[in-house]
Order: sequence, then structure tokens, then C-alpha cells
Amino acid sequence: MPLNLPNLLTWLRILFIPLMAGVFYLPDGWVTPSDANMLAAAFFGVAALTDWLDGWLARKLGQTSAFGAFLDPVADKLMVAAALIVLIDLDRVAPLIGLIIIGREITISALREWMAKAGKSASVAVSFVGKLKTTAQMVAIVLLLYFKPFAGLPILQIGTLLIWVAALLTLVSMAYYLVMAARALQKSSP
Repeated sequence: MPLNLPNLLTWLRILFIPLMAGVFYLPDGWVTPSDANMLAAAFFGVAALTDWLDGWLARKLGQTSAFGAFLDPVADKLMVAAALIVLIDLDRVAPLIGLIIIGREITISALREWMAKAGKSASVAVSFVGKLKTTAQMVAIVLLLYFKPFAGLPILQIGTLLIWVAALLTLVSMAYYLVMAARALQKSSP
């Protein structure tokens, strides 16, 4: 396991998961609900930024590694799944959204592993729609964790709209990856 700045940032993202979730489950009186919302949104927002930063630094510093390539998507999936579970528990996200997003992540992770074993991992490389889905998802989760209006903007409504957009993009990206994998496998079959 190479110990470098990009991998340390990924580990930091994993450490933020219990902090983001835990603020909502502290004993009464430790933090106000408003402070819990703000802290959770801040922890998740910083973690989401490290997702972009660790990959950029790994490429810029020439510190890419097989371990980093493994750990980065695991950290992302853990972070998003934990946030969605908390948001469902807080009744800020519909359970259907959680099922769609978490189910897609499990499906595509398994597909990528299978395609890698078949020597076809390039066919399920990250696509533009996947990046768009991730962006909508991350922004929506920050807004839904923050929860209260900000500068006159209805944060909850904007977050809710974005999480539904993210769920739709989740389904579109899953269909895209499944089609690309099927095509790659068809080309290689006799």
C-alpha cells in the first residue's frame, strides 16, 4: 500500500464518513439540529472535494497506484451510501432513491470486476454521464444534509430535485455501462 498524498486524502474521505453520519446521532444537547446539519454538510462537502483532488494529485504527481485505483471508488461508494442511509433515516430522501443509487453502485462495481477479469475493463471506463451523475449526486447530498434555506434559496427543494436528477442519471449511466459491456463481450465471443 503506497503511502502518498493522494492515498492519504482517500483515507481522509473514509474517516469523514463516521463524522458526517455521527453528528446526527450524538446525545441530546451536544449539538443543535442546525449545527448537526451544517457539520454533516461540511464533512461531506470536504470529502467530496477530496474525491476530485486525490485523483488530480495522483495524476499530476505521478503517484497513481493499483491500491489507489481500488481504494478511491470504494471510498466514494461508502461515503455516498452512508449519506443516503442517514438522509433516508432523517426522511429527507425517498427510500427508492437510495435503492436506485446504491443498487447501481453495487451492480456497476460487480460489472467492472467481471469485465476486468474478461480483459475488457476499458469498455466500462468512467463516462461523461457517470461524471455528471456523480456531480449531481454530491451537490444534492450536500444540500440535503444542510437542509435549511440559505440566502433565500429553498435548499431542501433544490437538493430534492437534484437527487431525483441524480437517480435518473444513475439509471441512464447503468444502462450505458451494461450496453457497453454487452457489446464488448459480443465482439470477443466466437
